[in-house]
Amino acid sequence: MTAWTGPTTTLVTLLSSAVRGPRREGAYAVWLVARVAHDLTLLPPISERARRRRLDALAHRLSSLTVTPPLRRALAGALATLADGTPEAAAVALHHLIAPVREGIGTEAAEAVAQAARSARAATRA
Repeated sequence: MTAWTGPTTTLVTLLSSAVRGPRREGAYAVWLVARVAHDLTLLPPISERARRRRLDALAHRLSSLTVTPPLRRALAGALATLADGTPEAAAVALHHLIAPVREGIGTEAAEAVAQAARSARAATRA
């Protein structure tokens, strides 16, 4: 995996301050998705095998977390979108997480996801 970005650092900070439960596990799940999405925007791109392994590991880890139902549905959608393996898919997946994250985790986490989505979108234009 790559170095941490501003949004992932914000999510880790929120994760460390959250109490145990669905909100903390939701923050962890979103952090994992943001990290994988960021990896899809790298130049040069990661190999196909590495991409598949990261997505499989992400799906496996997300399956055991307890998160709110709206966030769980959004994470499943993000995982399906990330399966395309393109930087554009990463931007779309993160963008679709913003509203459920705001509802399930909070505004600060949603802003971090929005910032990650903007970064991914900018990487597609570069």
